Amino acid sequence: MDFPYSRLRRWPDVEADNLQAHDATDLLLVERALAPDFSGFSGREIAVIGDEYGAITLALTAAGLDGIRVHQDLATGRRALARNAEELGLTGFSTHELDSTLLDGARLVLLQLPKALAELEEIADAVARRAAPDVALVAGGRVKHMTITQNEVLARSFETVQAQRAERKSRLVVASEPRPAPAEPPFPVAERHDGLVLVAHGGAFAGAKLDIGTRVLLEVLGLDEQPSPAPIVVDLGCGTGALAASYALAHPDSRVIATDRSAAAVASARATMVANGVDDRVTVMHDDAGSEIADATVDVVLLNPPFHLGSSVHTGAATRLFEAAARILRPGGELFTVFNSSLGYRAELTRLVGATEQLARTPKFTVTRSIRR
Repeated sequence: MDFPYSRLRRWPDVEADNLQAHDATDLLLVERALAPDFSGFSGREIAVIGDEYGAITLALTAAGLDGIRVHQDLATGRRALARNAEELGLTGFSTHELDSTLLDGARLVLLQLPKALAELEEIADAVARRAAPDVALVAGGRVKHMTITQNEVLARSFETVQAQRAERKSRLVVASEPRPAPAEPPFPVAERHDGLVLVAHGGAFAGAKLDIGTRVLLEVLGLDEQPSPAPIVVDLGCGTGALAASYALAHPDSRVIATDRSAAAVASARATMVANGVDDRVTVMHDDAGSEIADATVDVVLLNPPFHLGSSVHTGAATRLFEAAARILRPGGELFTVFNSSLGYRAELTRLVGATEQLARTPKFTVTRSIRR
């Protein structure tokens, strides 16, 4: 099969010369799914998890498999898949969350290995718990990012875990014979941090812990001491929702929106709001860089931006969030940002948003306040 992988785009995710919309692992997973031992499977018996921009799903669809079910964590990935499918004139797949609609009756699950072991544990448990009894989970990754521990995590949910020979600097691992699932799934988990409860699914950054950057930003904000809370506040890239929940707890009259492009983060944030009793006052959205929030409608944006794209260190994700904050803030609105001090975002914040002052700085983190011009 000669699939036009080079025509795939990452849009609306960050695009750059050193970033592409497919890798060798995608190709290996497609080749394995089309191998003779799986040739009798219909598309409806195949589920794809972690297909970043649609390379796996669309290649299989182009090969004639219809009814493939796919789960992508990122909103950007879902939009890229839809755009790439339209560009190539392909249909025959459906998008799902990591639940029974994705996995019921699945006999072959193709997985791009996630970076976090907790996310892999949640996925493996879900496949063993919900897919067909004879399911094969074929997981792949770049050799340099793979570890023996990933095999051990898979072995908690499957009797047989076999690593395949590396090809093109990628490797596949095949897990089969699901073990009986425990009564309760391993995720979500919850932890209490003083008066705040955080709930996390496996794919949520920092899990149920309060990450250091968020803690520093909360300390600098001093929410309980603010004399006049903002009417409309957005936690942009909310993760498990620590900033949104904290603001809502401190200021019951404010309208708070928490938004993240990760489905795992959004599910975690929604559970966090319920755990803290603020779910009636916080709207949680699965969205790309606040794209569904109207221009110039927000009074305050709280932001702890990522500095990774997948396994690559790249500042493009932060830049997109700075641009989003500038778009949704009203003139005079405030953006509070925490970031690694080594990244030196202050000049970029001034350029994209407006006058930016440093509120606090440690050797590791800097907190700034930008006023929308």
